Amino acid sequence: MANHKSALKRIRSSETKRLLNRYQHKTARNAMKRFQELEDKKEAEKTLPSINGMIDKLAKKNIIHNNKASNLKSNMAKHVAAL
Repeated sequence: MANHKSALKRIRSSETKRLLNRYQHKTARNAMKRFQELEDKKEAEKTLPSINGMIDKLAKKNIIHNNKASNLKSNMAKHVAAL
């Protein structure tokens, strides 16, 4: 158990951040899954910028690696081009 006030605060804040990161990551993954299931090209082109924004935010906050973000964005663009 923590012995200092600051350590207790660190435990509380890191748990809060962990839950927020988990929520954002899961939300982005679900959005990407729904995006991959789209069959309409216009709909896909319309939602692509918001998906890319989600991915960029995850990378900026170091929830996912920058290279993984690039790979995901590339795959989303390929999906749109293939429709």
